[in-house]
Amino acid sequence: MRVLFVQHDHVSPLGPVGERFAHHGFDVDAFLVVPEESFHSPDISVDFPDLADYDVVVPLGAPWGAWDDACIGTWLRAELDWLGEAVRGGMPVLGICFGGQLVARALGGSVAPAPKSEIGWTAIWSDDPSLVGPGPWFQFHFDRWTLPPGAVEIARTPVASQAFTIERTLAVQFHPELDAAGLTGWLDWGGVRAVAEDGQDPAIMLAQTRAEEAAARERTFALVDAFLTRVALLVP
Repeated sequence: MRVLFVQHDHVSPLGPVGERFAHHGFDVDAFLVVPEESFHSPDISVDFPDLADYDVVVPLGAPWGAWDDACIGTWLRAELDWLGEAVRGGMPVLGICFGGQLVARALGGSVAPAPKSEIGWTAIWSDDPSLVGPGPWFQFHFDRWTLPPGAVEIARTPVASQAFTIERTLAVQFHPELDAAGLTGWLDWGGVRAVAEDGQDPAIMLAQTRAEEAAARERTFALVDAFLTRVALLVP
């Protein structure tokens, strides 16, 4: 089986999510949407891969808004059509943060700025802890989705919906792929300012992430296992 990770920018590593797919025997491919040289002018034309070549798609996070057609609409609208085709066609999708928001919008929900951001390690309220555990999970988002028709919400915080299932797809608002190396890249490419503007210390957040990394990795493994067995139906 083959899994395609969609990296929307050059600082979106696969982390323990990619590691767990490889553990289950998947061939892991990655597709970069916005290369480093286009990071500050990201509204580029993109041809997305043929879905027929893959068994599951994992669209990752992004520093842009899944509602912001003015900033990234050239490829955003193309990816919405592409992901909508995947989900409606029965292909399993694991949408992570921006990727989960794309799933919501592609299937008739919406995405808009949230009343406040969520940044850092956060506990969530889960209706199904065996599928989506309570965390803490790392958050780094300024937007939130409204559920598409037919979706079943699994988890939430007081700020935003955190997970839903639809067809053979799971969307999560948090970042199970995040580890210290990934956070370092985010901080280097604009995250330091965002964290500081949120009233937090980036150095302490990175230290906390290093301390939490081993436990978070195990939580991510459990999440991927449950997705593949219970939602995607790809692993016995």
